[in-house]
Amino acid sequence: KNIHVAIVGVGNCAASLIQLIHASKQFDYGFVGVMHQTLGGYGVGQVKVVAAFDVNREKVGRDLAEAIGAAPNCTTRYVAVPVLGVTVAPGAFQDGLGSNLSQEIEVDPACLQTSVDSIVELLRGRHVDVVVNYLPVGARQDTDLYAEASLLAGCAFVNCNPERVATHSAWAERFRLAGVPVLGDDIKSQIGATMLHRRICQALLDRGARVRSTYQLNVGGNADFYNMAERGRAASKKFTKSHAIADLLGPQVEISVGPSDYLPLLKDRKVAYIRLEGNACLDMAFSIEVRLDVEDSPNSAGVAIDAIRCAQLARDRHLSGAIEAPAPFLFKLPPRAVPEPDEKPLLEQWLSAAGPSPESVSDENGGQSR
Repeated sequence: KNIHVAIVGVGNCAASLIQLIHASKQFDYGFVGVMHQTLGGYGVGQVKVVAAFDVNREKVGRDLAEAIGAAPNCTTRYVAVPVLGVTVAPGAFQDGLGSNLSQEIEVDPACLQTSVDSIVELLRGRHVDVVVNYLPVGARQDTDLYAEASLLAGCAFVNCNPERVATHSAWAERFRLAGVPVLGDDIKSQIGATMLHRRICQALLDRGARVRSTYQLNVGGNADFYNMAERGRAASKKFTKSHAIADLLGPQVEISVGPSDYLPLLKDRKVAYIRLEGNACLDMAFSIEVRLDVEDSPNSAGVAIDAIRCAQLARDRHLSGAIEAPAPFLFKLPPRAVPEPDEKPLLEQWLSAAGPSPESVSDENGGQSR
């Protein structure tokens, strides 16, 4: 069967995800770039976007295939997406836009009237299985609103932004009691700075080295970086990225990680500079510097496609609450951190399990179904 998905926030990441889904239908099925061609019995092409929400007046009311090309989206168009027959619905608007994005995006007036109840009605009417949250960094209130709507509609929730849901004890418990799975928080990039930084740190630790200090500087030119140039909006992103490194190295190491600057000329490209300093045998000093240049949004889509299918697999198994086993491989801030070498084996073990995984089970009534 298909996995019916609703996307919250039709930005660059959503544009890449939709292109990826359609690329799987247009190209040979062995196309490069997907970590799992089939996951839990679901192929990439079985993910079907049936609903979308946004507040941008240039996107609301348009077919999703057109909306993914509307400004300020600037990601590369790799695949021609045909008319999808999915009209972008007015999204809820509370704190989704900071002062920077408010200068670039005109909010559709209908969004000021969008309620939890209207979102729930649309999710139920479209028979949505999984809600994917692509709201901007700093959208705490709006993230809570869509999490609430997902609970009420019985939809799994995949939280791609850094506002805490799966790792928030109160939210995780509410999802557990409702019989609904939640995955998060803050999607990792497929070939991203956090993944690369963690791998280097783990390699040094495995070789007996001691890291004294490290930093990671990130610059980009898309709307996400423009939003995070407003420092107050970037606090949750800085926390998740820093936590991902501190979890490996410990609190005694001097760490500075997070978004650094907005450079419009980069468009959807992100450049990350990573430096590590430390000591090894006989207290020998060393330093490592790495530069990563990658397009931001396809990087997200390559992981989100697996997170969506994991969410549906959790539904199929009647799991609820924060689904822990797949999260460390897919998200920067998982509910339970594990050593870097254990992340992928833990995911694969969970995928191959015949029944519910031990860390997350449903209540006595099981998950909701439609």
